[in-house]
Amino acid sequence: MLNLVLFGPPGAGKGTQSEKLIGKYGLVHISTGDVFRALNPDSDLAKLAKSYSDKGNLVPDEITIEILENEVAKHPDAKGVIYDGFPRTNTQAEALDKFLSSKGSGITMMVALDVNEGELKTRLLSRAKVSGRADDADPDIIQTRIDNYNKQTAPVADFYKSQGKLRLIDGIGSIDEIFNRICTAIDKG
Repeated sequence: MLNLVLFGPPGAGKGTQSEKLIGKYGLVHISTGDVFRALNPDSDLAKLAKSYSDKGNLVPDEITIEILENEVAKHPDAKGVIYDGFPRTNTQAEALDKFLSSKGSGITMMVALDVNEGELKTRLLSRAKVSGRADDADPDIIQTRIDNYNKQTAPVADFYKSQGKLRLIDGIGSIDEIFNRICTAIDKG
């Protein structure tokens, strides 16, 4: 089973690359951001998650872990999973390892897209024009999201590096150039 953590800061291209990886490898894509946005907006869980994400902050670990486990359970026959936007903390990474281990599986590798901050801001502002996502249109929220990534999420790469599972990918270039770099890393194992 091919289980990938697709990793990188907001605007690195995780969603774009996920779509291409799904097509090539037949994987299930689980994006915590998409899952949170798809929750019934009137539910208490959706309101709670939105109260964090609207400010550019991370949703607490216990909520995110529970939602992710429910999403994985919906795909018992998957060839593998792309985890996009998860794990975002070491606590989440440890919980994911424990959960997958209980299913007789594990993370194959973390594919981390490396993109500089200026490019991230440009990409997010451009995406806001197409997506209508308020969190992509406000420079202050963008900066908060990037700062939170750097402080809280980026250290998760060390968790997978210590397991020999980190693959750092240059996230600058055309979509196809970046995709080819990712595929090379996956195919080499």
